[in-house]
Amino acid sequence: MVVESIIDHYKAEKKPWEVFFIGMFYTFLAYLLSVWIFKNYASIISVFLIVLAAFPLFFFATKSEEEKDLSIEPERKILKAHAKVLKFFMYIFFGIVVAAALTYILFPSQIVNSLFKTQLETISHITGGYSSFGEAFKPVTSIFFNNMKVLVFSIIFSIVYGIGALFILAWNATVLGAAIGNFIRVNLEVYAAKEGLVNAASYLQIFSIGFAKYAIHGIPEILAYFIGGLAGGIISFSIINKDFKSPRFQRVITDSTYLVIISILILFIAAILEIFVTPLFF
Repeated sequence: MVVESIIDHYKAEKKPWEVFFIGMFYTFLAYLLSVWIFKNYASIISVFLIVLAAFPLFFFATKSEEEKDLSIEPERKILKAHAKVLKFFMYIFFGIVVAAALTYILFPSQIVNSLFKTQLETISHITGGYSSFGEAFKPVTSIFFNNMKVLVFSIIFSIVYGIGALFILAWNATVLGAAIGNFIRVNLEVYAAKEGLVNAASYLQIFSIGFAKYAIHGIPEILAYFIGGLAGGIISFSIINKDFKSPRFQRVITDSTYLVIISILILFIAAILEIFVTPLFF
């Protein structure tokens, strides 16, 4: 009751930057407890502990968004209202990413391998970019449809479990954090082997490159998942409240449909960025 009560969704909407540090705290605490108690399963247990801590915040925020759907008109105002909660969702997500990346970089290899075992197996399946439009068009569609699977899972999980997408998003945050941490750690080791002691400027440069490498396409992808998860959560709470028996349920469906369409468009843009833009810089 203590950890999940640190901040409520009203304060999170007003001061979303504070949620960034809350996300980091949830992650560091989850890693500490999972390594201490469930070392052999830490890579999965840590994700569940993050979800457990963040559950109340996401639960009441999503419930509040469903209530907005029934009280705010016209539709453009509803979408604007959703933007506030999406903003603090993104902040907590990046708090988890940064904490995971720092853990990967700073902790000994034995602990890192325990905390990110499953995440590293996922990262090993990631492929590189493509050099021409002809070669890239098929991968764009492939990446898009793979991301669409995650989006569909986020929506379904949210409808079935209310905020079920939170687990998928927390998992993706730890995977992204591990990928960034691995990139930074490897490059720091290479640089140190060539140049000796790594100075502060080199640290800053490698850190910046590591985050930017995945942020270009990663930010829109995660935003799309949050939007889709929010749409599913709104429908779920509407069903729980038996609003489907009233004409107001049509407004919920309309709003959720808008959100899903927006998330699909953002995912397609993210796929294009991943193939054509990210390789230009990295």
